[in-house]
Amino acid sequence: MLSIMPYPIAKIQVPAKRAKTRDAAKVEEIANSILEEGQLTPIQLRAAGDKFVLIEGLHRLEALKALGETEVDGYLVQARRH
Repeated sequence: MLSIMPYPIAKIQVPAKRAKTRDAAKVEEIANSILEEGQLTPIQLRAAGDKFVLIEGLHRLEALKALGETEVDGYLVQARRH
């Protein structure tokens, strides 16, 4: 079973392909929601040495960065090999 844990935002790497999908309006909308309700949905990460790679949750991560947060709630998942 996955556990929600806090992860340091500074140690999270966003793949370039994923970063290109960033939508500033969506980030702002989620940031406003986080201010009102908190982070409701954890992001998903995979371990990469002493850092983490974002799997899911780019806009939530970017919203928390914009709000000046240093940690994000997330799940550490095992990456599948295709």
